[in-house]
Amino acid sequence: MSLIFIGDIHQNWHHVERGLSTLPNTPKAAILLGDIECTAPLDQVAAPLLDRGIEVFWIHGNHDYDGGTEMWSNLADPACNPRTSHGALHGRVMEIAGMRVAGLGGTFESQVWSGNARPRVHRRADLPAALAASRPDLGPAQAAASAHILGATAIWPEDFDALSSQKADVLITHEAPSSHPAGVRALDQLARAMGAQLIVHGHHHITSHAKAGDGLRVLSVGDAWAVAADGAVVWRGEKRRRPLPRRGDGWDVAFVAA
Repeated sequence: MSLIFIGDIHQNWHHVERGLSTLPNTPKAAILLGDIECTAPLDQVAAPLLDRGIEVFWIHGNHDYDGGTEMWSNLADPACNPRTSHGALHGRVMEIAGMRVAGLGGTFESQVWSGNARPRVHRRADLPAALAASRPDLGPAQAAASAHILGATAIWPEDFDALSSQKADVLITHEAPSSHPAGVRALDQLARAMGAQLIVHGHHHITSHAKAGDGLRVLSVGDAWAVAADGAVVWRGEKRRRPLPRRGDGWDVAFVAA
């Protein structure tokens, strides 16, 4: 268990602290699956991990901008986070615990790309013009704010395409692939294009283990839960509040933790 995956923390670091305190051995690295909601720099709020010598990697989720630009900077600004900025996984492939791990943060947003149809905007550079055409009701300040939020938190085709040309063993996403009823098949396709055998995601607050007919596995990690790469639950976080994923569409939901 050199690497663990931690689902949407949503500021509930007490679950992480409690879970770590029960482990007989400390993992070497942890990957945070987004929706951390940093009310202070990640270097500070991730102290339960960092102070134990656990290397922290992370992607962003759809709620990491809920507190505005300050919350976003607390997560993503390297100047605020000299200890964790190197662990920013979004749009990158990094070697972690002997595996090539790729990261794709954010969620599919209809103004950019729903994931199930052709993208409306391919590049961030084209977003201001697209917003001006689709939302003429927005004033300059509102349009600039919308562009910044979408540029930061949406899944962008340009990032997707850049990853698809690389190779990885594991794909880390906030959004779910099609193994979840609300997931998007494009993420399955990305994992297969990269040669990944495992997708790990958060967002839906469910801990489950699914497998496709070709062997592609998906770990869904609940909020503040921790799971190992083999699907074993390392600790439990918030109680499950959402429906379990269904079987079907080529997926077998092999394991679900209540």
